[in-house]
Amino acid sequence: MKTYGDNIFSQRQLRVGELIKQNLGQIFLRDEAKVPNMDTKNITVTEVRMSPDLKNAKAYVIPLGGKDIEKAVKVLTEFSKEIRKVLAKKINMKFLPKVFFVGDKSFDYAEKIEKLIRENK
Repeated sequence: MKTYGDNIFSQRQLRVGELIKQNLGQIFLRDEAKVPNMDTKNITVTEVRMSPDLKNAKAYVIPLGGKDIEKAVKVLTEFSKEIRKVLAKKINMKFLPKVFFVGDKSFDYAEKIEKLIRENK
């Protein structure tokens, strides 16, 4: 089993999360969801974590260049129902999970660590 912090994810959670991640990436890249006031081609889905019951998906996203993460998350959350409708046409599951969008701060964290390492050399 793969672990992230204190969470342990089953193979099924990881498999479904990866499937949703790939399909969300395609939807954004091809601009299939038609989210107003946003160029979804510039959105990267870095990870999707599934709840144990597979009813909720937390999609970690980052806009190109890492700018305006909060704005991007707010717009994607606002139009999550439309995105989910497009996703439902691509994935054949008994129950399609609700998708929650979260800004991915891991790149900021990695950059901070890198800076600290460079300062200490």
